[in-house]
Amino acid sequence: MAAQTGDGVVRRHIAASIAPFIIVALAGLAVRTPLATAYPFAALFLFLWVVADTLMLSLFVRSAGRPAWSAVLCVLASTALTVWLGSPSAMRETLFETPILALTMAGVVLGHVAWATARARRAVGREGIDRKERWVSAASEIFPPALVRLAAAEMTVIHMALFRWGGPADVPANARAFAYHQHLTPMCATLLILSGIEIAVYHLLVGHWSRTATLVMFVLSDVGFVYLVGLTKSFRFRPVLLTPESVRVRAGFLIDRLVPLDAIIAIEDGFTGEEVRDPATLNAALLAWPNIMLRLDRPLHRYSLLKKRGPFMRVAFRLDDPEPFIRLLTWRLGQRSS
Repeated sequence: MAAQTGDGVVRRHIAASIAPFIIVALAGLAVRTPLATAYPFAALFLFLWVVADTLMLSLFVRSAGRPAWSAVLCVLASTALTVWLGSPSAMRETLFETPILALTMAGVVLGHVAWATARARRAVGREGIDRKERWVSAASEIFPPALVRLAAAEMTVIHMALFRWGGPADVPANARAFAYHQHLTPMCATLLILSGIEIAVYHLLVGHWSRTATLVMFVLSDVGFVYLVGLTKSFRFRPVLLTPESVRVRAGFLIDRLVPLDAIIAIEDGFTGEEVRDPATLNAALLAWPNIMLRLDRPLHRYSLLKKRGPFMRVAFRLDDPEPFIRLLTWRLGQRSS
């Protein structure tokens, strides 16, 4: 029952994050109809009301309790910017012809920027977290947090693909790293070669048919190639970590899950295919059969935007050299028990 309740909360959170984009987009199309063009003042107020009501309802659904005043001000500022940017020229002229409304919207935006900037300065000076997290936290005070996290993830992938060609892996000072990328390197190199050949063929064939299609394919194929390079390199730079408190199971950018040591009851290197394929198993082994499975004494939750996913009771993954990991984890579990 608790797991079902948690899944319901996650689904409501996802719906509250996606539905506003659909509703606002439909409202933006509605204000471009002939009827809205004939009555721009009424259309402007209806557009403003729909956007404000949609974003505010989404905020209340996503908030666990009463939302903070800063979040309410952020929603109002987002409403003002959305209406100004999303309105057609006739409605924008009507807005400028209504000084009270235009000044009120501008005041809300400036108030949010001033208040958020003050909070962002405090976030940048916060100690105890790394530099990247501080800047992400600071930017989240000014811009929507989901948009900031997405932008940070995109920049991380692009930076790793284009600028990180050597150096050590991302390992904190209190952690021990265990690699898993050696079995993935040949397959990833093959995919990169095939992708490069595919890009060249697409450019040659499509270029004789349409220049516009060539440009579109160029953007899509080259961006995809950059992402594939970043993903391939992330397997080496993001190993599995063992800390004094947890096992951090990682598979490049695709999987990053903390498993507390006090939740692990058994470490196994022999298991059946039914256990690996079971929905209650988080299988972090990519393109290979796992050689380590951690059994847990309680379910840990996982979330997916594509489909409903239940909690997992086992974690399976593959390491290039599993023996040192098993010995060290067994010792640490024994130390915690004693």
